[in-house]
Amino acid sequence: MTLNRVYAAAAATALWLSIGSSPAHAQEVTLRLHQFLPPPATLPAKVIKPWAASIEQASGGRIKFEHYDAMSLGGRPPELYDQARDGVADIIMTVTGYTPNRFPKSEVFELPFMMRGSVATSKAFWEMVDTELQDTEYKDVKMLGAWVHGPGVIHTATPVARLEDMKGLKLRGPTRVINSLLDALGAVPVGMPLPAIPEALSKGVVSGTVIPWEVTPAIKLSELVKNATEFSGKEALYTATIIMAMNKARYAGLPDDLRRILDEKSGMALTTLAAEQMLAGDAPGRAIAVKNGTSITTLDGTEVARWKAAAAPVVDEWVAGVAKRGIDGKAAIAQATALIDKYQ
Repeated sequence: MTLNRVYAAAAATALWLSIGSSPAHAQEVTLRLHQFLPPPATLPAKVIKPWAASIEQASGGRIKFEHYDAMSLGGRPPELYDQARDGVADIIMTVTGYTPNRFPKSEVFELPFMMRGSVATSKAFWEMVDTELQDTEYKDVKMLGAWVHGPGVIHTATPVARLEDMKGLKLRGPTRVINSLLDALGAVPVGMPLPAIPEALSKGVVSGTVIPWEVTPAIKLSELVKNATEFSGKEALYTATIIMAMNKARYAGLPDDLRRILDEKSGMALTTLAAEQMLAGDAPGRAIAVKNGTSITTLDGTEVARWKAAAAPVVDEWVAGVAKRGIDGKAAIAQATALIDKYQ
């Protein structure tokens, strides 16, 4: 072999090695992300897809996401957690209360008037997940984020200006704890996921729902009911716990560098992004409702105190219920309260 051919062969080998080891030819991963909300809703539009795009960019395109909104991958919202566990989807976003009694300690953040600031409460929830619940309630998946929505609002066909106005109202509730609250307040709770609300209202299955303002435009709620009730004070009537979870094997199988990118963008960072965007979405959602003719009642401190007194048994019932599962409910309430205080 001539010297020129030796140089040419060496150069070709070097080029092949450089191409083979370049990021463009490193392992690529496509992740299927499944969730229940329509694309215009706050979480997919301003949280999930921007979060995914930031990971795609940070990975140099080696991680790609396929987005399946509004249950387009199949199944029902209560099945999302199991879809992540079983690998039907790689990543899911869901409301924990869609599967009642499955995440008992997480429910502490949904107790009446527990939430004091949705961003602080979300950070508190994530810390509890990260330090404790990942290995217990969520041991079957890899948790990526955990948060709560802004103050829950009552939306009804007829005005609710005092506690007595709740009596006999058939109201949709999202979770077991919130349904217990509605029952304690005199309403008739009907459990169902968020996507079922418009049809249930149209057919008269329910006469109202509890839901935060930010998601109301996505289901055109102000076209279906024209009354809303808010609560004065720092505490909210209720909130719901929401999670982003990943199939454990899929997470473990990621290349180390890609797993680091996912970790950096998830956890407290994703939790904070979601909580802030959901809270920010309340004002424009409320404005749309007002523009569409919704009448809003804000309960004063005296009336709120009456609702708190009526809701108190819900807390006692929850403490007694989780005790049967080996959870110290009073200690959990104290823990959650301290964590919320920490992030105020």
